[in-house]
Amino acid sequence: MLLEGLSSSNILDENTQSGSAKAKLNEDLNRFLILLITQLQNQDPLDPMDASEFTSQLVQFASVEQQIYQNANLEKMLSLQQTSQIATMVDFIGNTIEAAGSGLPLENGKAELSYTLDVNAAEVTIVIQNSAGLTVFTSEGETNAGKHSFTWNGMNGSGMQQPDGDYTLTVNALDRDGGLLDVTQTIFGRVTGAGAEDGKVSLFLGGVVISMDDVISIKETAQEPAPAQ
Repeated sequence: MLLEGLSSSNILDENTQSGSAKAKLNEDLNRFLILLITQLQNQDPLDPMDASEFTSQLVQFASVEQQIYQNANLEKMLSLQQTSQIATMVDFIGNTIEAAGSGLPLENGKAELSYTLDVNAAEVTIVIQNSAGLTVFTSEGETNAGKHSFTWNGMNGSGMQQPDGDYTLTVNALDRDGGLLDVTQTIFGRVTGAGAEDGKVSLFLGGVVISMDDVISIKETAQEPAPAQ
């Protein structure tokens, strides 16, 4: 194929966007060349075709191909950047982060969270649901404006210990008229891993995935006291 002859040293992964675009361009070029050869074979020798039009089209194909390879280079740069970010995030593993979100990890029978009210509320309710969407814990929260911390001991309303894992946090605040107030909620969790997908770099708190953009702070994970002998 003509374009591959022009860029035979450039091989694109067909699983990338640039690779898919290159494959589509090759298909279009093959159809164009077949049509061009057919027209040349059937042209009137006394009135030959004007070469300027199909030459212009070939130039356009080459220009598009060049853009595809430029995009491929950008994709490689982004991939390298993500790899570098992941390497940097190795330092996060084992430490505890605070992040905006609703995914709440319960580890060693304990989960920490916080919420912030811009104004005083008449009522605040903390709701925690399990992975099946069932509410396992509810509690009243502090209603004064400001930031409030809360620790869940992993017990449900009946006093039964819930298994470690991933839960969902919702903090609802109401004013005196029963209207919803804005609440900023954050969760705390120990970082167990890091990864990148679709251009987004994330930290893992067990099964809870946190975008790097949502991380607010990081601190050394507190060591659990050793059991008495």
